[in-house]
Parts: sequence; C-alpha cells; structure tokens
Amino acid sequence: HFQVGGGKVKKPGKRGRKPAKIDLKAKLERSRQSARECRARKKLRYQYLEELVSSRERAICALREELEMYKQWCVAMDQGKIPSEIKALLTGEEQGKAQQNSARIAKAGKTEANGSNP
Repeated sequence: HFQVGGGKVKKPGKRGRKPAKIDLKAKLERSRQSARECRARKKLRYQYLEELVSSRERAICALREELEMYKQWCVAMDQGKIPSEIKALLTGEEQGKAQQNSARIAKAGKTEANGSNP
C-alpha cells in the first residue's frame, strides 16, 4: 500500500469495475449482429444518396433544356421574330385579363343591385 496526501491508502492496479465474466460466444454473436446492422444501414444510406443524385441530375437536365429554349427565343426575338410560344402566352394572358375584368364587372353589378334593393 502507498500513502497519498491526507493519509489515504491507495492500492496499485486498475481502477473501475471489474469486467464480468461474459460468455465469449455471446459477445462474438452480438458483434456480428452489430456489424450486419451497420452494413444494412450503410447500404440503405447509399441507396438513398444514389436516388437523390439521380433525381438532381434529371432536374439539371430539365433546367438545361429550358435554358436552351429561352436562349433560342432570345435569338429569334433579336432577329425580329416572335416565337409562337410567346404569342400563345401573351394571348392567353390577355384572355385571362379580359375574363377577370368581366368577372369583376359582374360582381360589381350584383353588389350594386343588392345594395339598391333593401
């Protein structure tokens, strides 16, 4: 025994709990099971990441095609031509505005009619 500071006796050797007598076969089986679960989680994680990458690649391709279409529209408009898609958009917006205005007028007429008849 060694004396330390305030008269306490300190024993040489390891500190902490003594390892329990664990069955070696059970310990190995738990280790194997843990490794199987780890590999399964890793496989799922890689599948998820691969799906994510492929979906992002598809989105990139779609955006590149859209960008190319807009570039072609700009080139056509620089040459004084209006692409048919833009004409359709413009006429669609004009028709939409006309429908909205007629709906507003109809609503206004109904409220005025209701307000004048008590």
